[in-house]
Amino acid sequence: MAALFKFFKTAPSQPVATPASVVAEPAAPAASVATSTVRIGMGQLLVEGGEPDRNLVRAASMIAEAAARGCDVILLPETLDFAWTHPSALTEAQPIPGLYSDRLCQEAIRHKIYVCAGLTEKTADGRVYNAALLINPEGEIITKYHKINLLTVEQPYYAVGQTLNVVDTPLGKIGVNICADNFIDGLSIGHTLARMGAEFILSPSSWTVDYSINEEHDPYREKWVKPYSILARLYNVAVVGTTSVGYIVGGPYEGKKSVGCSLAVDAAGIRAQGKFNEFAGDLVVVDIPRPDRAEKGTQIGEMLLRKGFKFDTLPS
Repeated sequence: MAALFKFFKTAPSQPVATPASVVAEPAAPAASVATSTVRIGMGQLLVEGGEPDRNLVRAASMIAEAAARGCDVILLPETLDFAWTHPSALTEAQPIPGLYSDRLCQEAIRHKIYVCAGLTEKTADGRVYNAALLINPEGEIITKYHKINLLTVEQPYYAVGQTLNVVDTPLGKIGVNICADNFIDGLSIGHTLARMGAEFILSPSSWTVDYSINEEHDPYREKWVKPYSILARLYNVAVVGTTSVGYIVGGPYEGKKSVGCSLAVDAAGIRAQGKFNEFAGDLVVVDIPRPDRAEKGTQIGEMLLRKGFKFDTLPS
């Protein structure tokens, strides 16, 4: 696998896109053997509400920077076109493939890099979704995901997603979810991606806080570090989330702010964390060893039992 990884870095690869669809605190992880290292750029992008062209120009610049710094994949924030819950998305969202996704595909081709990014999608039936794409260096959308664990405030804007996918790539098996899909109450989504064989879970995000929160606060340890760590340590997967920065204009969260604090966690712990403030536009580069995921099917359940995981029960 190491040889394949080196080949990918010097010439265009031919990934096999084979999506599979599906309608507690862990013990310390067992030792794992990584077959390669994947360099991921976490792009903390300034996302302006209702300004897709300006946002996509910044995204293109960050993709170029990630490629120049040797990244295999760049992870960009949730709904980077219109911004999260901006009202303009209801009337101006584009199809996928379409105007905005095509621009990201072109950048992937230009810089020979995987691009994972959040966009807003309007489908042929008129529904609008909070979507995430994984694009390969040939500019092909190899998986598309619609957010499932929608916050109450975003439900007037986006329809609920209905599928999960994991794709095989030369970098490893990659699953995609979005932001609140990794809340503790939505962690079954991450459990399912891990059950489907994901070695990396990439999560475009838009973490927001009240305007009064500053660098002296840390609102993310229980909210983000804990659930990422649960998945990482239980299944030996790497979970990476990138969030936007900037003040929110329009929509139900107007006046709040996105503050960076992007996060990469694997079974060894926190691999990287972005700066935490509304001005922290930055590319955070992290090298993550590819996890070794030997168990499949019921073997995963047996592994979880050995680690002391408690399966679901009915409330008493």
